Amino acid sequence: MTLVEQLSNYAAGLRYEDLPPEVIQTAKRVIIDSIGCALGGYDSAPEKIARDLADMTSSRQPATLMVSGIRTSPELATFANGVMIRFLDYNDGYTSTGESGHPSDSIAAVLTAAEINQRSGRDVITGTVLAYEIFCRICDEVDLKPIGYDHVTVGGMASTAAAAWLFGLRGKPFEHCMQLGIAPNNALYQTRIGNVSMWKGCAYANASRNAVFAAMLAARGMTGPSPIFEGVGGYFKAVARKTFTLDTLGGQGNNGGAPFKIMECLIKRFPLGQYSQTVVEAALQMREKVSSPDDIAEIHIETVTTAIVLMADTPEKWEPPNRETADHSMPYTVAVALIHGDVQEEHFDDAHVFNPAIRALTRKVKIKVSADADKHMPAAMRCYFKLITTSGATHSTVVDHHKGHWKNPMDDADIEKKFRTLAKKVLPDAKIDTMLARLWQLEDMTDAGEILRLTVV
Repeated sequence: MTLVEQLSNYAAGLRYEDLPPEVIQTAKRVIIDSIGCALGGYDSAPEKIARDLADMTSSRQPATLMVSGIRTSPELATFANGVMIRFLDYNDGYTSTGESGHPSDSIAAVLTAAEINQRSGRDVITGTVLAYEIFCRICDEVDLKPIGYDHVTVGGMASTAAAAWLFGLRGKPFEHCMQLGIAPNNALYQTRIGNVSMWKGCAYANASRNAVFAAMLAARGMTGPSPIFEGVGGYFKAVARKTFTLDTLGGQGNNGGAPFKIMECLIKRFPLGQYSQTVVEAALQMREKVSSPDDIAEIHIETVTTAIVLMADTPEKWEPPNRETADHSMPYTVAVALIHGDVQEEHFDDAHVFNPAIRALTRKVKIKVSADADKHMPAAMRCYFKLITTSGATHSTVVDHHKGHWKNPMDDADIEKKFRTLAKKVLPDAKIDTMLARLWQLEDMTDAGEILRLTVV
């Protein structure tokens, strides 16, 4: 059996009725969190570009853009909604000893595919669980960064599987959809290195756009290249440079089945790269030890290798030239936390990014790999944080699980608070109340298109 056949069989057998209650609740939490992030990212420059492009196109099978209500082609709606979800770098994530990334980016594909196929809230939940399962399981098997590919390559597979399922594709049509989604869509890791561009927040949105396009093709009978993983020119040889298997997927196996991977995803407390979450939390603890940032002489951080590869890899991370680099800069976000006592989206405007006081403190940050922290991955993102004052005093802390990590989770009230803070940028309080009430009861929604319509101003 090929890997695509295995995924096809798994998707065909996945039913809402078989999902454990805690999985359903977690799916609703990440959907609410992702929509909140989208509302917060609506007014961003990349979203304005995506929205303008979407507004140029009409469709006989239109799909809805969040907030603006623009009706456009399904793939352009997916792209624009995906850019919204991702822009703030505030949506949830998954870390592993292999690849890491943001499975919630696939929710853009889920929402559009569900809307245009008149699916239900239960279908949205099931499609989301499927996307997370495939994303996380494949991330566990291969680390693409060292060979120059981005986690978006895996994200495209997750979005394609969810879109195919929501289009009602089963068996061979599902397989062809996966092949059509994988063959042309392998993203480069350069997207997240050094001086980071706007595309950082658009890359997974583009993968989801391509996933919906693949589903539209497969639904009309288009065939795809096979075997897409195992072939002499397939994914294993050309991209992963290794073969792997997915021995067990969520719900399969004995004793109630294997756990669903959506249960091991984190929700962000701060709008910045997921590997800096524990570091910023540690910085906030240390802030209480000094009377002023001016009293800080040195900051020493030891953490996991992947965090440094992503968040402290080049000189630009100490002198960020733009927002996209700043929210993926560990030195910058540590300096912001120590000076302002928090890190929020307003701290990434030009006034903060180029603030001389923040830059001066950023230069005092020294970062290196901790072999011990690496040993604790992926169960923890350990950070050793030491602050030395100008008087010579030393203060230290260790943080394993930031608030929002699946081992230190936010509760539903925390999710709501985050959602309201982001949503109030574009929606009145009464509409936010209505939206949250409906989303917490998503399983009762008969028309998934209501989710997108609820966001429209």
